[in-house]
This record gives sequence, structure tokens and C-alpha cells, in this order.
Amino acid sequence: MKENYYEILEIDKNASPEILEKAYKTLVKKYHPDLQKNNLKNNYEEKIKKINEAYEILSNPEKREEYNLIIKNNEISEENYNKLYNENINLKNEINYLKNNYINLEKNIYNNYNNMNNYKRNTNNFENNINKNHYNAYIQNFKNRKYKKNFKDFIALIITIFIIITVFFILWHIPFTKNYLINLYNNNSIIKFIIDLFINFLK
Repeated sequence: MKENYYEILEIDKNASPEILEKAYKTLVKKYHPDLQKNNLKNNYEEKIKKINEAYEILSNPEKREEYNLIIKNNEISEENYNKLYNENINLKNEINYLKNNYINLEKNIYNNYNNMNNYKRNTNNFENNINKNHYNAYIQNFKNRKYKKNFKDFIALIITIFIIITVFFILWHIPFTKNYLINLYNNNSIIKFIIDLFINFLK
């Protein structure tokens, strides 16, 4: 979540103007670029910019009131946060459950495949004596079972994708998570390129 002005000035939301001014002067002395080593000046210049910006807003009563309102609107209640947190835990558990089932299904398919290979090796000498109709019926039955297993794999994959999309949808509606994702998109050129490429592909 983006650091707010009160956090930047290291003060409480209810801090008086006197405490605000004192905190500002202390931080300016502490982080002033001219007092830092040359290789760190650029970093401290950015720090001072944030401190000045925060003080400019919070030292003005009207701007501070507007800013407090913005913070209040973006805050999520503890009850809603706990509810979303528990929902997220439940979704993670469901995903793990589906994942474990999918792994077990893969193992079963692998074991069945090995068993089938063993069976084919054991019956290879007698294959030419099997009635053609029975042989074709056996092959068709094997294919049908294979298709059913593939269908189950497909359903498991669809459910997993649906759950991931649902988790993302819920996280997108949490303000601080949404802001984080937006900042991640804007600040990371690789992620931005991949998402833009995906959007253009969908068009």
C-alpha cells in the first residue's frame, strides 16, 4: 500500500500543527541532501521531496481535511478486512485441495499407463489370435476411458483457472491491493509489456 503523508512525516493522524511542524523540521535536518554522502544525495533528494509534499498538504487545514477524507474513504474496516482475509484463506485451501487431487489424478493416469504397457507386453504373443471385433471393441473402450480422464483433467484445470480469477477479482476490489497492482503495472515494464500483449491478443 502507498505510504501516506502521516507515515512520511512519522506522526499520528491526530497530531497537532505544532507537532507537525516539529516533525517536519527534524526530518529536513535528518534527510537534507547536502548533509549526505555524494553517492546517496539522489536518494535523499527524493526523500526530501516527499517530506515537503506531505508537509505542504498537512500544514494547510483545508488541504489536510480533504486528505483525511480521502484516507477515510480508502480505508477498509477491520471486520471487512478479516472477512476478506478468511475468504482468501478458504480459497487457498480449495486451490491446494484441487491441486492435490490433480496430482493424484496424474499419478493414477501414469500408473494406469504403465499397467497398460505391461499388459500389452504380456499379451503381445497372443494378440494375433484375438478376434478382430473383440480387439477393436477393447481398443475403443480404452480410448473412451482415456477421453474421460482427459475430460476430468480439463474440468480440474477450468476450476483452478476459475478460482484464480475469483481470487484476483476479490483482491482487485480491495483498495490497497488494487493500488499495489496498478503501481506494479505502471512501474514494471516487463509486466506492463506482458499484460499489454495479452490485451492486444484478446482484441
